Amino acid sequence: MRLPNTRLTTAYAQDLVLFRSWTKRTGLAVLVVAWLAAPMVVSEYWATVLVYAGIASVGAIGLNLLTGFTGQVSLGHAVFYGIGAYAGAMAAQFGLPFPLWLIAASAAGGFIGGLTGPFALRLRGNYLVIVSLGLLVLGQHVFENWSSVTGGLTGRAVRLPVAIGAFDAGNLTLFGMRLTRSQGYLYFVWAVVAVLGLAARNIARSRPGRALQAIRDRDLAAEIIGVSQVHYKVGAFVVSSGYAACAGAIYASYARFLSPLDFSLFLSIQFVAMIVVGGIGTIHGSILGALFLTVLPRFIESVSDRLPFVSADGAGAGLTVQSLNQAMFGILIIAFLLFEPLGLAEIWRRITRYFKAWPFSY
Repeated sequence: MRLPNTRLTTAYAQDLVLFRSWTKRTGLAVLVVAWLAAPMVVSEYWATVLVYAGIASVGAIGLNLLTGFTGQVSLGHAVFYGIGAYAGAMAAQFGLPFPLWLIAASAAGGFIGGLTGPFALRLRGNYLVIVSLGLLVLGQHVFENWSSVTGGLTGRAVRLPVAIGAFDAGNLTLFGMRLTRSQGYLYFVWAVVAVLGLAARNIARSRPGRALQAIRDRDLAAEIIGVSQVHYKVGAFVVSSGYAACAGAIYASYARFLSPLDFSLFLSIQFVAMIVVGGIGTIHGSILGALFLTVLPRFIESVSDRLPFVSADGAGAGLTVQSLNQAMFGILIIAFLLFEPLGLAEIWRRITRYFKAWPFSY
């Protein structure tokens, strides 16, 4: 005879299973098939775009753990992204192979994030935003002037091969077919997104995740019931910074060239836009937002010749494509905050609820 508490424990354990319904398992199978097929069916250009979307997804997941789940707004995410890129380049110079250089870069970002985290214990809201903006300015100064590491404003070439044993993402052969570098990286990057996304999802569903959300909703009440703000706020900065640094290291490996201009305020704003558009406080929303805001500018570029008042060089009174893309980030942030604060993740939830209830949906 089972005791009631055993029955409750079993039911709770079942609730924690990620893919417990047949629809979710089917969706997982579809995603796996799409991951396997995408490099074979998309063009080289769109394979490159999807690689950058996957890299952005990793960084956006990290920022969402900090902002969406812990309530700590930051504009310094680009600094940790840059730290990961340069740390990965230095690790490779010391002869560290993959995946050790990726782990070292992530650890470097997490360490600097841990040093930054204590500011969140005394500051919140707009004050924390200003501190994170100051961190961004400081990081930019270091990136531009530490020439022996970063190459200064002229930048530096980077060699970070993703190769272990017979696997080499830049020189991959699958089913007798020689893949391009972008196709190989497409497999690698989205495999990393899947692993880190599942890890973040498990963090959010576990005790630490519930503690982070309690701090986000009412930090004083959370501390009264025993949630340590020192432990969890600093921990959130460490994990978030580690994710951003991991994304930066993968970016350095794929781009093979780094410039301090790559890690500007606009990059931080892009990450904020991704989690706002995708859905604050959701892991899959981070991925949706990163995909949407990486693919959209490329789509605008492809149809720019058919758009009125838009040209490549801004001739006449028109906008340049770059100016239009930058304006789109601001417009999308405002539009989603006003009309759909929960982002694309909530739109997706409404669609799935509709089809689950069909034909009784209304």
